[in-house]
Amino acid sequence: MATFQFNLVSPEKLLLSGPVDQVDVPGSEGDFGVLAGHAPFVATLRPGILTVHREGGSMRIVVSGGFAEVSDAGLTVLADIAVPVEDVSRESFAGFVQEAEEAAAKAPEGVQRDKLSLRAAQLKELQATLAT
Repeated sequence: MATFQFNLVSPEKLLLSGPVDQVDVPGSEGDFGVLAGHAPFVATLRPGILTVHREGGSMRIVVSGGFAEVSDAGLTVLADIAVPVEDVSRESFAGFVQEAEEAAAKAPEGVQRDKLSLRAAQLKELQATLAT
């Protein structure tokens, strides 16, 4: 299988950089997979699990949002938060979900509340996925 360059960057550091076979990305408009030669585009991320397929196996990484850019140079993901699934504390994540739900409940009616409610729902869905 042909490989392509993949870079995963969070505000703290470059988390992963190197050749990969495929990356499955949780896009805000739906999940999508990237292979070598993919058409260029930019997408926003939703909270979810990014799966990197490379020689030696797959790696699953929890992302909370950000952007993905596919170009001739490969795929670059700029994630707000990116943590390998095995390093996620279920208890800490539950607190994160609760904070998001409380922020949505306290927001005034309107677009801002809708956005916060959607994010809380996405985080709750991710929490359920991590529980399995």
